[in-house]
Amino acid sequence: MRNYDLEFLKHFSMVLGFLILVTLGLIAAAFHLHGLIPPEVSPVAVKQTQARIAPTGAVYAGSTGAAAQAAAAAAALAAAASQTAYGGTTDGAVIYQNLCGACHTNGVGKAPTLDHSHWDARIAQGKDTLYKHAIEGFTGPDGGVMPPKGGNPALTEEQVHATVDWMLGNLK
Repeated sequence: MRNYDLEFLKHFSMVLGFLILVTLGLIAAAFHLHGLIPPEVSPVAVKQTQARIAPTGAVYAGSTGAAAQAAAAAAALAAAASQTAYGGTTDGAVIYQNLCGACHTNGVGKAPTLDHSHWDARIAQGKDTLYKHAIEGFTGPDGGVMPPKGGNPALTEEQVHATVDWMLGNLK
């Protein structure tokens, strides 16, 4: 080997050694900086998420899991059935004052107020159509919005019918 080859190898190995030291230093700095970053999700948030999705995120576990899911569904239906709006009253005045009047008194959301000028065209469509729109909801051609059951899903169809009848009987 010649002298200049030995000199080249000496300088090349020093450059490689320097690059290895720089690489190791960068790796150590990256580990240090990574340790300073807080975890993305706190354990409290994970517990809250698991509690929130537990009813819908349940795992089907064969016949045992199916029985538990069926029991939970039955319990939910029973709870929903026991919750009737306004104590189950079919007094249209009570329901109107507590729910419907919020929009139909002042015309909020383009709701028709209780006067014949707003209701005569609607009455001409028939009571069944009025009942249907009150139960299922309706978006009018003028942009008016009637939410299903006036925004209270706990109302029964009988309560909605009684309220619509009360409103029609009290038109000015």
